Amino acid sequence: MIDKVAARMREKFDIHSQWQAETLAFERPGITGNISIGSDEIHVSARLGMLFSPLKGMIEQEIRRKLDEHFA
Repeated sequence: MIDKVAARMREKFDIHSQWQAETLAFERPGITGNISIGSDEIHVSARLGMLFSPLKGMIEQEIRRKLDEHFA
């Protein structure tokens, strides 16, 4: 399921991602972050550069929406 979220992020934000154990690391110029999968939780962390800071709400909303679609 996280792969579907990553695919949407790639499509919408041109983000490159790579699995590192139980963590999906993603990046593009101005954005770096990861999605960690635990036994009963998912943790998303992202750092936005100055150019993407105004889009924080939209990016956060899209990630939450996709996670809710697949895990709620």
